[in-house]
Parts: sequence; structure tokens; C-alpha cells
Amino acid sequence: MQVERLTPAIGGLVSGIDLCEPLTPLQCKEIISALVDHHVLFFKDQPLTPRQHRDLAANFGALHVHPIYPHISDVEEIIILDTNVDNPPDNDSWHTDVPFIECPPMGCLLSARELPPSGGDTMWTSCIAAYDALDDEYKLLIENLTAEHDIAKAFPESHYGKSSEALEQLAVARKKNPPMRHPVVRTHPVSGKRGIYVNANFTTRIIELAPDKSDEVLNFLTSFVARPEFVVRWKWKQYDLAFWDNRLTQHFANADYLPHRRVMHRATILGDKPFR
Repeated sequence: MQVERLTPAIGGLVSGIDLCEPLTPLQCKEIISALVDHHVLFFKDQPLTPRQHRDLAANFGALHVHPIYPHISDVEEIIILDTNVDNPPDNDSWHTDVPFIECPPMGCLLSARELPPSGGDTMWTSCIAAYDALDDEYKLLIENLTAEHDIAKAFPESHYGKSSEALEQLAVARKKNPPMRHPVVRTHPVSGKRGIYVNANFTTRIIELAPDKSDEVLNFLTSFVARPEFVVRWKWKQYDLAFWDNRLTQHFANADYLPHRRVMHRATILGDKPFR
């Protein structure tokens, strides 16, 4: 297995491995090592079936079943992100996945199934590189702060129109997932590096700050992580697969392809409780 660095801050292009075949323990170890180093890995031309996709992800931990997104009928761990004019994109902002649970995902594996003729790229940013670029005074300001993450912010009722079934599912998901608090700055459990852990999609407030100051800090941090020097952009081809470290990255799926359709499959690997 070889890994080519794509930018100084984030991104590795992996070759010399077939993910459709069962992985050996050594291969799993090499992939995790590369993931910690590069934050997001890209594998070209990996035509995984949903079951292969699930089994690949399960090498790295227990899998999450999303409370809202649809999934493959007989493989519930693989969610379907099917965006089109009848189901507009809802992930075209910087975010980390599923921060509204006590132990958010350590990583996600995203497979490109059906792509528009142009557009539909995804960007990832390193929240470690962003944190490192803050001045010492700002690091001291956010050092011991705690933020609240809410599923209701990312999945508003307005997105579902008048569908009673979808609204009922949303209500159940909100009830089962009340707002969750995590450190604004978390430590990566493997590398020991620190990074920013707030995002535009899910983070609603900083507990220790007054509302105006909370909004100011959140607006600054969620804008700062998107600076180009922290970002890698991937132009998808069918059956490309991305594996990202969800603990201290964020991603943004460009919604520039409508009225065309874009279909992606995602497996989500559960992680550990964020700590300072």
C-alpha cells in the first residue's frame, strides 16, 4: 500500500490495495496509521457492494445506524445519500458527522455510486491544522469551553415539507437524541494532537459564554476552519471511496449539480467520548 500526500495539511491518495477483498490485520493497521497522518484517505475504483462496504467499515469498529437517513434495505449500516431536485442537499455546509451523541463517530467511509455530469465535489478540512494556526491568546480563550450540538439544527422540520411520516421520524430522532455537550477543543485519542470541535451544522451555543459572545466565537471558528490552506477538495469518479477521521475533520459536499442526481453510500464507525 502506498499513500501520496495531497496537501500539506490534509489528504492522502492510497494505491496498491483492493478494498473489495477482506483486509488482513496488517492492512487495517496500515490504513489507520495513514488515516491519523492524513486525516482523510481516497481510494480510486473500489466497486464495493453494500455488504462489502459494511464489512470493510466493521474492521475499524462498531457501526452506527443513522436515525433519519434512509439505508440499504438489508444492510442498515449503509445509509443512502440520494440528492436531487425532489430531495435537495442538506450537507452543503461545513460539519462533522453525528456530533449529537455521547461517543461521536471516529470515521466514515463514503462511496460514490451515481454522479452528476459535473460538480458534486466534496471538501475536507483539518481542524487540527486550523487549531494550530490560532494565536496563543485565542487558544487560551477557547481552551476550557464546552459546546452544545443539536440534531434539530441540522435537520429542521422545514426540510421535510408536509410528509407526516418523515416528520414523525424526525420527532422520534430528536426525542432519542437530546442536545449533547462536548469540548470546544478536543484531543485526538491516537495522535494526541488538539483541534477545533464545533461546526456550522450542529453546534448551537457555547455553554460558558453569554449568547452574543457565544455567537461571535462560533462564527469565527466555523469560518476559520474553512480557510483554503486547511482544505483538500476531491473530484469524485464512480466507485471512489473516501475514509475520513471524523474526530477532527469537517467536510462540505458542494451542491452545485442540480437538477442532476448524486447518490452516495456511507458507513459510519462509532468512536469514543471527546475529551480535552
